[in-house]
Amino acid sequence: MTDADLMQGGYQVPGPQTTNLADILERVLDKGIVIAGDIKIDLLDIELLTIRLRLFVASVDTAKKAGIDWWETDPALSSHAARNALQDENRELRERLEALESKADELPAGHDAAARH
Repeated sequence: MTDADLMQGGYQVPGPQTTNLADILERVLDKGIVIAGDIKIDLLDIELLTIRLRLFVASVDTAKKAGIDWWETDPALSSHAARNALQDENRELRERLEALESKADELPAGHDAAARH
């Protein structure tokens, strides 16, 4: 194709825009893309297997904007989340211990010995 082919009446004719893979990847990560599909296997009108697939491909920032942050809250994936889960469990156990100790203090004297026998 020559320059003369691209020019019509003195104006440059816009051709197809070239987009490379990096541009496409940047656009997908910036905007996000959802891929959804279902696989269903039936035998004589009896449902044997159904697989529902939902895939969201995006950058971390885009996913956070969409309200997806499971990698921060799953203790198996995040050390920060695991630490918080352990602190929550410790707090809950301390509260239960304090409640049990206060109930034990309210019992009449000698009740412990009678309860054990």
